[in-house]
Amino acid sequence: MSSHHIIREGQEPALIIANGESCSNELLGQLLEWSPFVVVLDGAINRVLELGIKIDVLLGDFDSKNHAVEQIQAQQKIEIVHTPDQNKTDLQKGIEFLIARNFDAVNIIWATGRRADHNLSNITDIVRYKQQINIVLHDDYSKIFQLPKRYQKWYVKDTVLSLMPVGVVSGVTTQGLSYNLQNDVLTLGYRTSSSNSAAQDGQVMIEHSEGDLLMMECRDV
Repeated sequence: MSSHHIIREGQEPALIIANGESCSNELLGQLLEWSPFVVVLDGAINRVLELGIKIDVLLGDFDSKNHAVEQIQAQQKIEIVHTPDQNKTDLQKGIEFLIARNFDAVNIIWATGRRADHNLSNITDIVRYKQQINIVLHDDYSKIFQLPKRYQKWYVKDTVLSLMPVGVVSGVTTQGLSYNLQNDVLTLGYRTSSSNSAAQDGQVMIEHSEGDLLMMECRDV
């Protein structure tokens, strides 16, 4: 499926393929198109092989015998990275591997849609590593990333935009949403701005003064 373009290392985000729910071939193809470096977590390797994706690194604890590892070694020249630390998830190990390789950004797919505990851990990893690498999670229904203190982007009317705090986020002020906020406080478990939307075609502005605020650009189809 993938034939990597020639891109200077670090110029474009790397791609991690995790082991959650698969996404559409269309989304996968879009992300592969400009990814200079593809890391696959070991639990997903059988599905990745079936899709014929060219990968660069296979990473994980390899705690179960997987004949696909032997198969892919025979088919492709890839790097096998054994990460046995049981105190971290395979996704966290993959992110830290890319940080060590000096990548500034990573797109992640197949990281949502199965176990709820894994979903929550994977999403909050965006905040965990915010000082080291820019993380964007993608699936067929959402694009999830952390907002800077001031964020502005053009959106089509009725685009669903959910503002989800990790902990407490203060001073939240917005313009261009259907339900604007004015110096509000959002707190996970108490108050969020879920299922908000762009009020019209045009610029949406979101500011906050303190805390970690995630944007979820959502679509239902």
